[in-house]
Parts: sequence; C-alpha cells; structure tokens
Amino acid sequence: MEKMTLYEDLKWRGLIQNISSPELIDKLNKGGMTFYIGTDPTADSMHIGHYSSFLISKRLAQYGHHPILLVGGATGLIGDPKPNAERPMITKEEVEKNIKGLKKQAEDIFGFEVVNNYDWTKDINVLDFLRDYGKFFNIGYMLAKDKVKSRLESGITYAEFSYMILQALDFLYLYENRGVTLQVAGSDQWGNITSGIELIRKKLDKEVYGMVMPLVTDSQGKKFGKTEGNALWLDKNKTSSYELYQYCIGLEDSMIITYLKMLTFLTPDEIMDIEKQHLECPEKRIAQKALAKAIITDLHGEEEFNKAVQISEALFGGDLNGLSAKDIMLGMKMVPSINLKDEIKLIDLLVDNGICTSRREAREMLNSKAISINNEKMTDENKIINKEMAIEGKVLVIRKGKKKQYLGIFE
Repeated sequence: MEKMTLYEDLKWRGLIQNISSPELIDKLNKGGMTFYIGTDPTADSMHIGHYSSFLISKRLAQYGHHPILLVGGATGLIGDPKPNAERPMITKEEVEKNIKGLKKQAEDIFGFEVVNNYDWTKDINVLDFLRDYGKFFNIGYMLAKDKVKSRLESGITYAEFSYMILQALDFLYLYENRGVTLQVAGSDQWGNITSGIELIRKKLDKEVYGMVMPLVTDSQGKKFGKTEGNALWLDKNKTSSYELYQYCIGLEDSMIITYLKMLTFLTPDEIMDIEKQHLECPEKRIAQKALAKAIITDLHGEEEFNKAVQISEALFGGDLNGLSAKDIMLGMKMVPSINLKDEIKLIDLLVDNGICTSRREAREMLNSKAISINNEKMTDENKIINKEMAIEGKVLVIRKGKKKQYLGIFE
C-alpha cells in the first residue's frame, strides 16, 4: 500500500468521526499544531478507553504535532454530565490523589506534558465567570447539545449544566497561553469541544479546531470504561499484563481487525497480512495475539508481555521457571485462591478447599492424573503439600482437569 498522509491513515483506521472544519485536514498533514486532550481525575489510573484517544495523540506527535494532556482538577470537581444520571461528586482529596496518579502515568507511558485546569480556574470568582464567559453562551445553544438534551426529562443540575462552559474556558486559556489550536477527544466530547471553538470565535474572533474519534466499544457495543463495569486499567497493578493478554486473546473475530487498526501502530500492510493469516486459520488467534503484543508492549514493555505469555502457558501446563511468586499472584489474581498455613495431605487439600466435591472424586481425579501442582502430575493422595513445594515458599499453581485452576498461597 502506498504511503498515506496522516489524515488518510487516521481515516483508514476508523479514527475520525468528525472534524470541525475541512481546513483541519491540511493542517494535520503539515504538522506543527499544538493540541490538547483532556481527562477528568475520576480514578488514579486511565483505562483502555483513554488509551485509544491517547494513541491518536501519539500518532499526531509522530507527525510533528505537540501534545498537551489536561487533567481536570477543576472540571473533575463538577463532573461531565452522564447521558442518563448525575455523576457522583468526588472529594477534593480524592481528586488530588487521582491527579498525581494520572500525571505520573501520562508522563511514564505517553511522555506527554501535563497541565491542570484547576491552576487557572481556582481564582475566578462567580461574577467574573458569568461576565467573562457565561455571557457568550446562549441557553438554546446549550440545550441543543446531546448530553444536556438527554437529561432534560430526568433533570440536570446547574453545576453539570455549567461543565460545558468550564471546558470551553480551558480551550480559550490554552489558546491564549500555550498556542493550542486543536482539541482531540472521543466522540462523546463533541459538544464540549465545539463550545470551546465558539467561545474563542466570539471572544477573540479566532478560529481553532476540534477532532473526535469513535468510542472504542466491546462486542456488545458498550464503552471500554469503568462506568460500564468492564474496565481494563492501564496500571498493571490494577489490570495485570496477563489479564490484558487474556482479554485480547478472547476477543471475537468480528472485532479484532478493527481493534488492530485503532489500537496499534502496525502498518496497513502488516494488518492486512495478519488479517489474511487470521482468516485462513482463525483457531490460531493470530490477530488476537498480535493485538495483545502491541498493547502490552506499548504500555508495560516487552518483558511484561513475555511474562503474560508465560503465565498464560503455565496455566495450561507450560513452564513456570523464571516466574516469581509476585508475577504469578499478580497475573492470576482472578483465579480462585486458597490460603494455606501448614503442611497438608494432598487429598485433604483437594476436598477441604472445594477443589473436589468428595474424597471419592479426589481419588478418581488423582488416579486419572487430572490433578497437577506447579505442573507436576499428582497421583499419591497422601503426599504432603508444604512450603518447600511452593514457588519462593509462597505459591502453588493447582490444576484440576484442563480448565480449572486454583492458586494456593502460603501465609
């Protein structure tokens, strides 16, 4: 495939849902714009929904644009209106804690410069807010925005209603003080972005731009985000590399090429080659493995990806050598765990902890070599299980049959 412009590449990957002006296409392709992407500190880690938007920012940076990450210390205290209910307010202490986590994460993973809108919002009094910003917003214009419109029947507070003005204020401040001329976000932020564009046009008679991408969704059409109950955190202590790996491996074939386009830096030729191989042998999960490698390596490094693969293979009888107790416990934190204090007979371990329903079943499983500990087949029901068998004296990986795994943890 011939080399594409930045805009053509973004379109091919399905990463552009809307732009504020056709002029933006040429500006994107030329490079040199300073742009920002924002997130409110509702948690101390970003999730995979943020990752897709941040990858666009990395793509723009590769073409010579300068990214700034805005963490909403001010807007996070109010909360962007949800389509169907009021967002719970979080305390100032929580906001401050979350900002620290997000700032470190953004700098470590993405290398972005980070700013906090609390810094330029905290000293604005209510009269100045209404005179200097509120007067530029027509109520009819605000009511027409999708997020506001969807809440009119159930009710929307004035605090939530004013969020749009606060975000527009951010765009204005960054334009005047940092030369920002573009805001990038997911499609659910289109109304807030265009409000900022309008504020700058009305107040300064200048043109700035906005670009939004489609929200990345799971196979049921739900957003990847913590409010939907299926969060995949970018912090490996919240969502381990192994969990990310297993999630990617389990993705449906119908979604996987879309994810490769949106969530990786693989070239179009590489993706088309993977698609061809995947269609020929879907059972090998070639595309899913390529996605897992791209995401985990980008977020946590190649070593973490290799560990994730090793832990995955270990669950199904692979080699445990080289994995620490911490690696296994973090990677297998979703596996049922059993707390062990002292040495115990194998049959008692199996029955007393519900791995087998009875001593009869335990003996049948042992006789058929269906029980293994740290990948060693067990047959002797009287074998003593103790810390000496455990990895670093701490962890036992217990398997029953082909699909059931348990984690034995010595105190």
